[in-house]
Amino acid sequence: MAQDSSKAEFWDVRFRGGVTPWDAGGVPPRLATWLAVERERLRVLIPGCGTGYEARAFHERGHEVVAIDFSDAALEAARRELGALAHLASRADFFAFETVPFDLIYERALLCALPRARWQDWAQRVAELTRPSGRLAGFFFTDDNQRGPPFGIGLGELDLLLSEAFFREQDIPIPPEQSLRVFQGKERWQVWRRKL
Repeated sequence: MAQDSSKAEFWDVRFRGGVTPWDAGGVPPRLATWLAVERERLRVLIPGCGTGYEARAFHERGHEVVAIDFSDAALEAARRELGALAHLASRADFFAFETVPFDLIYERALLCALPRARWQDWAQRVAELTRPSGRLAGFFFTDDNQRGPPFGIGLGELDLLLSEAFFREQDIPIPPEQSLRVFQGKERWQVWRRKL
């Protein structure tokens, strides 16, 4: 198996082999709750969309969705899951694709999938792709493990990574019963607002 999680081949092997412990099989309850009260119509980026459950959820709430993944196998899974909405998912490299900034970037297991050496690149790219006063919202795996993926991040380290371009608006621990085993007890829902 390919061992570099910054490469598409790493994820192709796992999706094709059915080794996807990060796949919740649906929309996380905390996101469903947030979507139910969000009234603004948003242009949303879902990088590392995987199987694409969240793309459907955002679309059904009236948001404009761009879901991307650089793994062909992940996109195959997303297109199967999305069916008639398969056009929402496309192949693109989060670090290289050309686009205008988004109102919201949704984070679900992309940061923790990346080797730590790419975290600063991730933070810079998130800032570039979020419009001023736009938001980064999603789930963060807070752990001090050195092996991965998933690669955990400490709350202080996450603050340092994002606080130059964003300020945090929400920080809610996810109850263990709402997490997958791989994230259980170490997952937080956070919303970050892009500074002007």
